Amino acid sequence: MNVSLLDLKAQNGALEPELQEAFLRVVRSGHFILGPEVERFERALAEFTGAKHVVGVSSGTDAILVALMALGIGPGDEVICPSFTFFATAGCVARVGAKPVFVDSCPVCFNLDLRDVARKITVRTKAIVPVHLFGQAAEMDGLLELSRAHGLRVIEDAAQALGATYRGRQVGTMGDCGTISFFPTKNLGALGDAGAVLTNDAALYERAKILRMHGMEPKYHHALVGGCFRLDALQAAMLSVKLPHFNGYTAKRRGNAALYAELLGKLPGVRTARAEDCGCAIEAKMEEKARIVLPVAYAQNGHIWNQYTLRVIGAGQREALRAHLTSRGIGSEIYYPVPLHEQKCFAELGYRAEEIPWAHRLAGEAISVPIYPEIPAGEIEQVCAAIGEFLTR
Repeated sequence: MNVSLLDLKAQNGALEPELQEAFLRVVRSGHFILGPEVERFERALAEFTGAKHVVGVSSGTDAILVALMALGIGPGDEVICPSFTFFATAGCVARVGAKPVFVDSCPVCFNLDLRDVARKITVRTKAIVPVHLFGQAAEMDGLLELSRAHGLRVIEDAAQALGATYRGRQVGTMGDCGTISFFPTKNLGALGDAGAVLTNDAALYERAKILRMHGMEPKYHHALVGGCFRLDALQAAMLSVKLPHFNGYTAKRRGNAALYAELLGKLPGVRTARAEDCGCAIEAKMEEKARIVLPVAYAQNGHIWNQYTLRVIGAGQREALRAHLTSRGIGSEIYYPVPLHEQKCFAELGYRAEEIPWAHRLAGEAISVPIYPEIPAGEIEQVCAAIGEFLTR
């Protein structure tokens, strides 16, 4: 039996009558851009997250772009972001004319290393963009304290982490802005591209709303240069159908993560990352006897497990495991094989691999296995059995 990395048909199929009803409602309304459907979803998402304001936009990438523009970040500014993450984070910084400054990541939680952030703040630094990678919150208290000390803005990239919490607070609601992606593979997925900007700042909210409409306010008058960042009414309607089911999806993901931890934790050569450590030196020593390191949720965090990401120790071992899983009909994905500081488009920034060692290393070790809510327990057992074969062959 093949095991898919993700099966969108299972989740959407269960909601097909409601999705069809929402689709017909939008078609019959004749209102396809912004409007009542978008406003309804924005209110529901604000209530769900606890954010004071939500602006629905065209994608998670555009959400980052709108947030940067709303904060007035541009040429001559520096924005700190992790190197081990999806391209959109730094790509948007470059698109507004600012300079992305890359920092290393923690090998336990995969999020940015605050010590490296502190080292790389300069007089030109204007903002920090923590990415809550794979569904686990970054260390926000330390980051916010650092930002206040230096007068910096904070944009939380929560593309993979809607619903995740840090000390009881929802990600995306602690910084100046939070950005969400509703790409179909996310833990709350639309039926196409969609995103949102969260903020508790009324002025930023108003500015973001204007920016998503080409900077137009009132009609045909432009005090700002914005873009076409509007959320489609159809996607808002689809998301409104799925949002009430979100907590159920999260509970299933957490159950799947627990099953992986139980089954994989019994295998030889497997250990779990130490939740009490966010220290790279400690991790390096612990890995001397490990072949695979399992992910862990910190006690202060509510992890939503958008991905279940293993670290496979040893040169070439990640690729060998992936080939083995593929031979058994099991899907997997590598997030992210080339850290951002090593991408060709950022080569002129002059980073060396040894400057950001853990991002470089994680790019060669990380592999994600299926954890979507609807995956049967038997298929998780099949994944674990295949990993066991790999470790004992």
